[in-house]
Amino acid sequence: MIETITLSPGVTLRGVRDSRFKQGAFSIQLIRPMCDAEAAQNALLPAVLLRGTRRCPDLRSITRQLDDLYGASLSPLVRRIGDCQTTGLYGSFMDDRFALPGDRVLERITAFAREVLLDSPLEEGGFLPEFVEGEKENLISAIESEQNDKRAYSMGKLLEAMCRGDSFGIPRLGRPEQVEAIDAGSLRAHYEKILLESSVEIFYVGSAPVEKAAECFRQLLAGLPGNRAALPAQLPLKPGAKSDLTEVQDVAQGHLCMGFASPITNRDPAFPAMQVLCTLYGGGMTSKLFQNLRERQSLCYSVSSGYYGAKGIMTVYAGIDPATEDAAREEISHQLALCRAGEITPGELTAAREAIVSSLRAVHDSPGAIEGYYATAALSGMGLTPGEYARAVNAVTAEEAAAAARSLEMHTTYFLKGECQ
Repeated sequence: MIETITLSPGVTLRGVRDSRFKQGAFSIQLIRPMCDAEAAQNALLPAVLLRGTRRCPDLRSITRQLDDLYGASLSPLVRRIGDCQTTGLYGSFMDDRFALPGDRVLERITAFAREVLLDSPLEEGGFLPEFVEGEKENLISAIESEQNDKRAYSMGKLLEAMCRGDSFGIPRLGRPEQVEAIDAGSLRAHYEKILLESSVEIFYVGSAPVEKAAECFRQLLAGLPGNRAALPAQLPLKPGAKSDLTEVQDVAQGHLCMGFASPITNRDPAFPAMQVLCTLYGGGMTSKLFQNLRERQSLCYSVSSGYYGAKGIMTVYAGIDPATEDAAREEISHQLALCRAGEITPGELTAAREAIVSSLRAVHDSPGAIEGYYATAALSGMGLTPGEYARAVNAVTAEEAAAAARSLEMHTTYFLKGECQ
């Protein structure tokens, strides 16, 4: 069961006490409105912070400190959840029960996290330039690797076009040219600003009582002044103008992406029905899209659908031979029309519900999965626990799934194809 404790104004701890694991986990996230002007800086910050502190001035010293904490880990954490971007740290550590007698690992790892957050080595009021320049290269490489993955690139282009009027279209890691423009002084100034004004979400999972964990986490930002903004409410999608885009690159396979908008978000009672609909439509090998586009008609190499619950966006991706583009588009639309008409078999409905419930059972298989589910749910505004969510999914009827399908409106398509296709 999740417990919520306000550590100070604008700083919230959410915790799950669970003694099944030898490892505990936590996350510390500064919550920012998704903003094009600062997305790259927020994405760069945690990696720079983890390059060193004044006491541990390089990566080797950081590693030694973590090794001394029974092989604990701290890693950068950057998420885009609906209208929010988060920047911070994720930590994993040995549970106190398995440490040497009297050794308080949770207390020590949270103290070190505070050191990483608040005691960076500085030069002329900014971060160390070598830290910033090194991590800029790494971030640009990460952005470019996403662009080199043509499936991910195509889906990014679809969302960028579909969400031109909405913050959800802003790239999570920023753009390479924005990263290039960052310097050590401007990044430090930005960090000082957001450290004082951002709401902070801390999540903990481990065997200690959550109130005991709160005593450790209260020290993280103790004494730090600030006027922290309240956690912003998630807003429905503000879609841009409808469009049908085609881009030509040197690619062997066509990448067809289609975006649909719905007023149903994960704050809506109909959300479980939408998830069931999305799964039976294109969520696996038993889905309508897979069985018809790929297996029966051989119109694609791969096909899938997905739902961004925070914003009410369903996407369809198909890897195709460009010669089958028109037929693939038609069949994707036809299968959705069948869903809208209620032509959903009992087998399709059961398989979809079982797939979702199976994934929800896996939430409690590791501390990281627990953190990922609950921390994301809190920021996106979804109030369902995994158990409540599973019960709601199992209760979804074919007509409720059909009603969810009828709420979807075709909005944007993006097609990436080769130069000679």
